[in-house]
Amino acid sequence: MDVVFSVFNRRQKFITDLQKENFSVFEDNQSQEIRFFSRETDLPLRVGMLLDTSNSIRDRLKFEQEAAIDFLYNVLRRHKDLAFLMTFDSEPSVIQDYTEDLGTLRDVILRQRAGGGTALYDAIYLASQQLSNPPGPSGDNPQVRRVLVVISDGDDNQSSHSRGEAIEMAQRAGVVLYAISTSTQWVTANEERDAAKQTSRKYHKEPGDKVLEQITEETGGRAFFPYRVDDLAQSFLDIGDELRSQYSLAYVPSNKKADGRFRKIRIEVDRKGLQVRARRGYYAPRASADATRPSTGPAAKHPGD
Repeated sequence: MDVVFSVFNRRQKFITDLQKENFSVFEDNQSQEIRFFSRETDLPLRVGMLLDTSNSIRDRLKFEQEAAIDFLYNVLRRHKDLAFLMTFDSEPSVIQDYTEDLGTLRDVILRQRAGGGTALYDAIYLASQQLSNPPGPSGDNPQVRRVLVVISDGDDNQSSHSRGEAIEMAQRAGVVLYAISTSTQWVTANEERDAAKQTSRKYHKEPGDKVLEQITEETGGRAFFPYRVDDLAQSFLDIGDELRSQYSLAYVPSNKKADGRFRKIRIEVDRKGLQVRARRGYYAPRASADATRPSTGPAAKHPGD
């Protein structure tokens, strides 16, 4: 089982100088032997950009487009990383397949228009499937980092898949999900001029924001809630920094049952004041009903295992 994770301190600064000996990994509270450990700072990225184009964000579509373009230009590296664009309203649709051409991605993003219902969970489900078997990199190492970036208000009123099913598909595919909320009420110019009179400004998360928090935390990512459009740049820098500041470990689960059940993963670090961000767990493979029949070819690898 491979797990990619980040370590940060109380100031949310990433810690990148730790060694295998600093970590312990547990599956369903049972200690596991770490067989492989490395710093994963340079793996090729396979990025799914998921853009909400439903009617509920019509007045925020320009912000979403600018946000998506800024992220791709800040994070994607030519000749190494690939990204695809998916939009969703009443149903999800792949608008641009995997490409390294930032100009193509930018032009496609800017052509999108808003309208229709919101099928967020279906979009996450389909995008995770798209990321489960991405184009491989050149060279001998087939490993890639699978990342899904959702720019949305977190609402859903149209999906045929449940939130749990969407999260499960992302976990099975080994996808780390990040989200940038568009539901924040931006500070206006007048409010900024009157900032001296405002000693504090409390932000109350909407129900959709809490959805974005859940789906990102379950996959080892995180959600961002920028106060203003100007705060977006820092959100994108934070995502990019995290993708270049992660570790990877692998272990062979001591539980050999092919029962398809969810197994919780916990990674502990031996330094005080540090926290680990990783996916919450994975689904064990299921025993095939045809296991006793003669094999007709090599067995397929379970996504995310």
